[in-house]
Amino acid sequence: MNRLALTTSLLAITLAGCATTTPVASEAPLAPVSAVEAPVAAGPTAAEADAFIAAAEKDLFAYSLEANRINWENATNITDATDAAAAKINAVGTEKSVKYALEAAKYANVQGLSYDTKRKLDILRTGIVLPAPTMPGAATELNTIATKLQSDYGKGKGTLRGKPINGSDIEAEMGELNHTPAEYAEMWTSWHDNVGKPMKNDFVRMVGIANEGAKELGFSDVGAMWRSGYDMPPEQFAAETERLWQEVKPLYMALHTFVRAKLNKKHGSAIQPASGPIRADLLGNMWAQEWGNIYPLVAPKGAGDVGYDLTALVQQKKLDPVGMVKIGEGFFSSLGFDPLPATFYSRSMFTKPAGREVVCHASAWDLDNKDDVRIKMCIKPNADDFITIHHELGHNYYQRAYKDQPFLYLNGANDGFHEAIGDAIALSITPEYLVQIGMLPRSRVPSADKDVGLLLRQAMDKVAFLPFGLLVDRYRWGIFDGSISPAEYNTAWTKLRTDYQGIVPPVERPADAFDAGAKYHIPASVPYTRYFLARILQFQFYKAACDQAGWTGPLHRCSFYGNKEVGRRLNAMLEMGASKPWPDALEAFTGSRQMSGKAMAEYFAPLKAWLDEQNRGQPQGW
Repeated sequence: MNRLALTTSLLAITLAGCATTTPVASEAPLAPVSAVEAPVAAGPTAAEADAFIAAAEKDLFAYSLEANRINWENATNITDATDAAAAKINAVGTEKSVKYALEAAKYANVQGLSYDTKRKLDILRTGIVLPAPTMPGAATELNTIATKLQSDYGKGKGTLRGKPINGSDIEAEMGELNHTPAEYAEMWTSWHDNVGKPMKNDFVRMVGIANEGAKELGFSDVGAMWRSGYDMPPEQFAAETERLWQEVKPLYMALHTFVRAKLNKKHGSAIQPASGPIRADLLGNMWAQEWGNIYPLVAPKGAGDVGYDLTALVQQKKLDPVGMVKIGEGFFSSLGFDPLPATFYSRSMFTKPAGREVVCHASAWDLDNKDDVRIKMCIKPNADDFITIHHELGHNYYQRAYKDQPFLYLNGANDGFHEAIGDAIALSITPEYLVQIGMLPRSRVPSADKDVGLLLRQAMDKVAFLPFGLLVDRYRWGIFDGSISPAEYNTAWTKLRTDYQGIVPPVERPADAFDAGAKYHIPASVPYTRYFLARILQFQFYKAACDQAGWTGPLHRCSFYGNKEVGRRLNAMLEMGASKPWPDALEAFTGSRQMSGKAMAEYFAPLKAWLDEQNRGQPQGW
């Protein structure tokens, strides 16, 4: 469960983008505060602050159980009734969470506070995602809008050859290579028109309400509040993410140049020019956030042949959704983690139920703050979902590791940690690992001369995602602080996508469109910088695990499957939850107190050298 669930938006761990799209741990709205409603006397004491925290945590824990159950029912069966129930319970949670935050602020400067009380007061004040102001009806309106936006997304449809197609299926079709450029453009345009544009007015209203709530809590706007949850000042955090981007940007630029040249060769200059930005719908993903689906189009002869196809291996093994999940669980078991409870398999949603609307976006849930962990997916037998399963299980194992912490510490060290754990495991899905679990014959393990192909395939997802992971929140920070007005919503989105990703829409976009709304995390109000941090941290975690396992070969060939010492040290970090500042948790596992892109650069160093050679004479940038 994430720090405090304050709206339906972060109810579940939403997987960030990518072939796996991405997630936060299940968030529960806050409980009624009848036990703590007495006004604070002038000059509150440390003892009173302790009592406030104790009462709040007890109350929140109890309330979260009901809220999690209702939101699970809504996400797995979207109806008017479940929408209404979710909006009602989350309105109460939002209203009470703001009350707790305001109350916590009164104790912030009390002398003699214990470490835990001070930290928990800060968590209460900064942990809100979309705060409602205290004016009557604001919480209800905010949560009604938030629920409606998420449900509208879940029910959204685009078209292919003029026929309606739902969100899960249109995402899959964007990754198929047998469509024409016109068909990709149709799917891209219809999805953005049908899903994004109708949301705009509701989104504008939601931003206005939430900003008023943030100001009551002492923040200039919601974006500043989001950036305050990282154990450093908001301005420092923004600078820190930019520093990390600059560390890995050269790798992205080299990949962009290479892929653009291949797409130009494939489609011709009339479809994809040899210089400038890349057309967004040609990259195998609705949001151009991960490009792995078009790997066959850009894979060069020799170096590009990795020797196997993970989607084909999944299908050859005839793995059903449960079988795919069992393999993911097996990786964690090999590290020494306890098996998942039987209820995980009986209560999770692995496939889209017939005859009802659900939110297919992959997410991980913890409904009782102890052992009732679940995932919610519409699993398809492909490589993307095989990897996504590992990602979501990373959330679940993190949740189980810190389940004995106090309520306000039931979260990752920072939200990037939660996203990175499963991805670090997924990096260990190497050919050798696939041999170990019986999915790949040893005779088909690629030799060292195939490493460039293996790394290129990884980079098409991991590296390609980086600028998108950064810009989604930079866009919303601008909306929240007013530097991006409603009239500029679409032009600002398109400009950021061009500036950071080097992509452009396949067709001219109207100024009154709301293309950002066609990305789940925008209408669901899921902060997105966590996914950027996770892309960086996963390599930092992966390298630390490989070092602990005594790996001496190239970093990208390392698999720590089966290493109990890695599992022991990983669990030691996970079980800390949010009880310590994230540099403490990072240091406990990696030995460093600073997030760094150096491990990612080391992992892809052979590819970067190869790309630079291939790109010689090609125009770089846009």
